[in-house]
Amino acid sequence: MRHPDHFLLAGVMGDPVMHSRSPKLHNYWLARYGLTGTYVPFAITKDRLAAALRALAPLGFAGCNLTIPHKQAALDLVDELDPLARRIGAVNCVVAAPDGSLAGYNHDAFGYVESIREAQPGWRADKGPIVVIGAGGGARAVLAGLLDQGAREIRLVNRTFARAKELEAEWGQPITAIEWKGRAAALAGAAMLVNTTNQGMVGQRALDLSLDALPVTALVSDIVYIPRETALLAAARKRGNPTVNGLGMLLNQARPAFHSWFGIMPEITPELRSMIEATT
Repeated sequence: MRHPDHFLLAGVMGDPVMHSRSPKLHNYWLARYGLTGTYVPFAITKDRLAAALRALAPLGFAGCNLTIPHKQAALDLVDELDPLARRIGAVNCVVAAPDGSLAGYNHDAFGYVESIREAQPGWRADKGPIVVIGAGGGARAVLAGLLDQGAREIRLVNRTFARAKELEAEWGQPITAIEWKGRAAALAGAAMLVNTTNQGMVGQRALDLSLDALPVTALVSDIVYIPRETALLAAARKRGNPTVNGLGMLLNQARPAFHSWFGIMPEITPELRSMIEATT
């Protein structure tokens, strides 16, 4: 944590970056906890990422978040890589030490699990089979979180079957890759369904998935938060399934980053949630 006499600095690097909700989140917390500082967006192109990261400590920054397209590139640019970030294959938080060294972390798995617990306090990952749609970066974070929480059966469905098989081979049981044509049947007996793709996001088509075989007791989760209720969540809600959108993941993944920079684990207040919801 920085000395209280210092003007606290952190930010987010991406390309593009001005759409990021991170400045609103972190600046809210800086004000709430009486800290003097600011959190700013940096539009950084791929070719300038290494130089930008190395400039953090000399400029007095405690660190930064990373968004598209920098999460994978940062794996090779930090001096110390947290095992979970290595496992997920991406960095979304960098901590800059006073000596200029950089440590890379990924808080997306934490953010996802906390968002589920927040919405469904009685949730358990080992309650029954979990169907995960998608095999990209979002899926890797969600899978890591579910596995660490004791999931015993994960049915991984992806349009490109080979990518799902790669994750199955990399992480082993309890992950089983399932072909896209078998997506509807995979829902039978499931205790949870998670969409980790961008299908259903504003500007994207809805996820092509019939819920007929899904038990009405199954929790349906979508990491998309714009819109707050995707077509998938709307269909699940109408048939009686409990649902969780992606906003909680966004809010919760920011908490450990703020803690690592400023020494305070912030709370998600109703005021903060309403403020971010107003922008989505």
